[in-house]
Amino acid sequence: MATRKEIDGSAGVPQFYGKELRFKREEAGLTLEKLVEGSFFGITYLSEIEHGHRRMPVELAQHVDRVLGTDGFFQRRCEDVRKAKQGAHAAYFAGVMEAETRARSISEWSGTLIPGLLQTRAYARALVDSAHSLDSPEEVEAKIDSRLGRARLFTNPKRPEYWVILHEALVDHPIIPPAEMAEQLDHIGTLMRRRRIVAQILPWNGPTRSLTELPLFLMDFDNEPPLLYTEGAYHGQTIDDPALVMRYRKAYDRLRAAALPPEASLTLIDKAAEEYRHGQPRP
Repeated sequence: MATRKEIDGSAGVPQFYGKELRFKREEAGLTLEKLVEGSFFGITYLSEIEHGHRRMPVELAQHVDRVLGTDGFFQRRCEDVRKAKQGAHAAYFAGVMEAETRARSISEWSGTLIPGLLQTRAYARALVDSAHSLDSPEEVEAKIDSRLGRARLFTNPKRPEYWVILHEALVDHPIIPPAEMAEQLDHIGTLMRRRRIVAQILPWNGPTRSLTELPLFLMDFDNEPPLLYTEGAYHGQTIDDPALVMRYRKAYDRLRAAALPPEASLTLIDKAAEEYRHGQPRP
């Protein structure tokens, strides 16, 4: 028989309300299965909310309040939990950051910036300083730490499978000093050698249709429909329409087919890192 896992309600806002949810459910004499009955959500989903691993959607909170007779308590707390899980990230990105921890695979394309999951501290600082010039030093550090914290995904040797396509312009036109750029490229190369990520470089003469201007972040899950996220400097959009996500996936696959193979991409990344390290000009 499985050992009951206690919930530490003092660990944070999501855990506090997750523990309260379990208390109210058990007080009502309901199993997880009975509580989600009549909703569109599953038992595993509700269990992860109880343990503070997931944010409760408003639709589920309304269902829970109705079944448990909690007078809108959990619906009112949804915003508190969202803010707690958001941390220093932009509000529009909070759901994506949460979803990526559950993803079975992540496929990413970037033509303008090294993606957040791959950034070094120096690269992240350059971006935060540029986009949030009025932030206090404490706010800047919080944003950088939150961004770098996302890379904890790579501590799991198997999950998620991460595939990224980078435009060659990101290698040839750095936004940070040469020594720091060498460190950034070394970081990507190390993750590739550890077989933790697959990275490809899209050459200058690759497809340059309007799609290549959009960053793409595709996520696949075990028990959820796929998601697509794209963004601008100060906004983001999550798309969950399966048909539309599939169209973007096909476009991503065309970019992948046009990119250099991973082995050739690693060679290009290593060569560029050496040139930056020794102050040699890029072509």
